[in-house]
Amino acid sequence: MFKRFAIVSILVVFILSQDSCVKNNDDPAWIEVSAWELENDPTVVQVGELTHAFTNVWVYIDDEFVGIFEVPFKIPILKEGTRKITLYPTVLNNGIAATKKIYPFVEPYEINVELVKNQITLIEPITRYKSNTVLTILDFEGTNMFQEDSGDSLASFENSSDPGIIEWFNGNYFGKVELTTLKNRWVAATNIQENLPQLGAEVYLEMDIYCTEDVLTGVLAINGGGVTENPNVRINEQSPEDAVWRKIYIDLKTIISGSPQGSDFEHSFEAVLDQDKSSDVIYIDNIKIVRF
Repeated sequence: MFKRFAIVSILVVFILSQDSCVKNNDDPAWIEVSAWELENDPTVVQVGELTHAFTNVWVYIDDEFVGIFEVPFKIPILKEGTRKITLYPTVLNNGIAATKKIYPFVEPYEINVELVKNQITLIEPITRYKSNTVLTILDFEGTNMFQEDSGDSLASFENSSDPGIIEWFNGNYFGKVELTTLKNRWVAATNIQENLPQLGAEVYLEMDIYCTEDVLTGVLAINGGGVTENPNVRINEQSPEDAVWRKIYIDLKTIISGSPQGSDFEHSFEAVLDQDKSSDVIYIDNIKIVRF
């Protein structure tokens, strides 16, 4: 059912127009694709909580590219008979809607279906992490996962299990930072150093986050010459009345590849309370550093 794939380096977006299909063929077949399900793979030693945001699909029929679509969707197909349909889980790279990328660490979904004119074929795609995926997981179920910068950070991070703060969706604990006028700056980094693959290798940081203040993420490259700070992706705030948990996929390949060989890496976070606010919150859970 699952098939490995080569990562497409250039994103080509082609939207298959329902109107043009119907114009050229009054009786198309249809496929309807539901939202993705991420399932556990026992061959991967540690995957953590199975949260995901595979919001889109790259669609191929008989190995021919059809388009990129947001799930769930229904599209007309100008083909009949038994066809191979391959669906690739797709994320908003760095949280940007315009950069839809096949996520390299999970399997595509492949199925043979019988396409019939005027009939709808329902496809419910399932994916899982590839068996050679390596994950470092910070899920806040144990000790504190962050080390504050003693010189710059006024606010501190703590593990929380208080359901009165906000309903979270898995595990027993999540991370919490409260910004106030007196504690208006949070600067911290993960408390583990990792030797991540370099030379153009795919490396991502996954994270579930709820924040009413902007959070700047980055990477610290640590070697004999000292520590190099690499600011990376800013996660935009949400208003308190509209804030929800979000899954973010942060692409680290460029930073990791551009760092001196032999570096170890930590992941940095920074937030500063806006001057016109009296308080803000940041909740974080299920951090995963993902690579092969």
